[in-house]
Amino acid sequence: MFLHRGSGQRLSVNEAWTRTTGGCPEAVLLDVREEPEWRTGHASGAVHVPLTDLAAGATMVAARGLPLVVICRSGHRSQQAVKILAERGADAVDVKGGMLAWAAAGLPVIDERGDGGSIA
Repeated sequence: MFLHRGSGQRLSVNEAWTRTTGGCPEAVLLDVREEPEWRTGHASGAVHVPLTDLAAGATMVAARGLPLVVICRSGHRSQQAVKILAERGADAVDVKGGMLAWAAAGLPVIDERGDGGSIA
């Protein structure tokens, strides 16, 4: 695996995109923002588990044994989520700059209907 538990490693949005997309992604993109943020705009293919749910004990069934690349709006909540996940033994790393940087880089953002989304 490419991630190291507790390493403090952070990925750029381009690294996150490369590692979580394509026909055989090497990691799962986990969005930990709250429901209203998710509905307005998120990365295509991301799995959604709000940080509040994760902190309350939610598990990552959708990870399918792959490492996790964790994203939020700006990078703060994703760092918290990585700590929680690492304590549970997961391989996880966060995305520097979050969805704000993702959208600024021109990477695809969709809304709850699969149409063009936005990050506020």
